[in-house]
Amino acid sequence: MSELSIRIKIADREYPMRVNEDEEERLRQAGKYLNERLRMFREEFGIHDKQDLLAMIALETAADKIKTEDAAVETQLSLEEKLSSLNQLLSSLQLG
Repeated sequence: MSELSIRIKIADREYPMRVNEDEEERLRQAGKYLNERLRMFREEFGIHDKQDLLAMIALETAADKIKTEDAAVETQLSLEEKLSSLNQLLSSLQLG
């Protein structure tokens, strides 16, 4: 996998990066997402300080990540319970 030199612009600042080819599109999408959130927070809350805007976006993103992780744990537990029930059912059918 080859590395690329790219620049991602966030809040009117460019950040040079060296990334693998398969990461480029994801990072560009992340930069676009951050800039859209910056614009939304600026318009919705009238905040113009970039540090405050970026802190709000970081907090929102961290909260979303925690919510997603919690949902994944719940899904995993639910699947484990269902598989256990199926295993018990199959075991009872084999014995009976």
